[in-house]
Amino acid sequence: MARLDATRRADLPDRAFAYVDSRGRRRLPINDEAHVRNALARFGQVKFEDEHARERARKRLLNAAKKFGIVPVGFITGQLETERRREPEPVAPPSGFVTMLMTDIEGSTALVHRLGDGYGELINEVRALLEDTARRLDGHVVESRADEFFAVFIEPHAALDTAITIQRELRARAWTDGLEVRVRIGIHSGKPTINKANYIGMAVHTAARICDAAHGGQIIVSGATRDATMKSRRDGVRFRKLGEHRMRGLPEPVALFQVAAKGLAASFPEPRTVKTR
Repeated sequence: MARLDATRRADLPDRAFAYVDSRGRRRLPINDEAHVRNALARFGQVKFEDEHARERARKRLLNAAKKFGIVPVGFITGQLETERRREPEPVAPPSGFVTMLMTDIEGSTALVHRLGDGYGELINEVRALLEDTARRLDGHVVESRADEFFAVFIEPHAALDTAITIQRELRARAWTDGLEVRVRIGIHSGKPTINKANYIGMAVHTAARICDAAHGGQIIVSGATRDATMKSRRDGVRFRKLGEHRMRGLPEPVALFQVAAKGLAASFPEPRTVKTR
C-alpha cells in the first residue's frame, strides 16, 4: 500500500475518509482498495468520539468495501462480537405531551436519477446529520428510513433548535457536482400514543401532514408547537403566520407558522395545502 504523504492526504476530500471528527481531523482513508483493507484492519484501534460517530464510520467503511469488491468477513465477525459485548440498554421513548419533528428530502426521486448508486452515500450523510443533531439536542430518534426522518422531543424548544441547526447545516454544506439538497421539516406538539417503540395517533398524522405541506429548506410548525414555546421564547427566532390550512385526513384545519431565524431561507411559496383563512 502506497503511503499517503501530507500533500496528497490534504488534497483528498472528506468523503475519502471513513471518519472525520468534530474538529475536522480525518482518519481511516478509504480512497483506494489498499487503504480500505488497511482501514478494515485498523478500525478497532480508532477511538471515536461517541457511538454515533463509530456507527457512521463503520457504514462508510462497509460501503467503500462494497465499492472495491471486498468481502470483509473477518471485520463483520469482529464487529458482531463487539456489538454483543457493548449492546446498550433500550431507551424508553418519551410519553405524554411531546413535540414531534418529521423531515423529508425534497426532490429525492430526481436525486436518485442523477446520482444512481451514489445516492446511497448522500442519504447516509443526510441521515447522519439528522440523527446526530437530534440526539445531541436531547431528541429521541424514532425512525430513519429511505428519505424520511422522525424524532420526538420532551422540550419543544429542543425540536426547534434541531430543525434550525439542520437547515443551517444543509444550506452551508457544499455538495458534489453542484447538487442542492433541501429538506422540508414539519413540527407538531401533542399527546401521541406509544405503540411498542413507535408512536401512533392523530398527533403523529398531523406532524406528517405539516411536513408534507412544507417546501425544501422550510420549517413549518403547528399552532400547538408555537404556543408551547411562548413561555420561554428563543432570541432571534420568530414565527410567521401562514394561516389555517386543511390537510388530507385531518378533521379540522390546522394553524401553521413558518420559523424564521438567522441563516434560514425566508421566501417560500404557499404551503402545499388548502388554505381556509
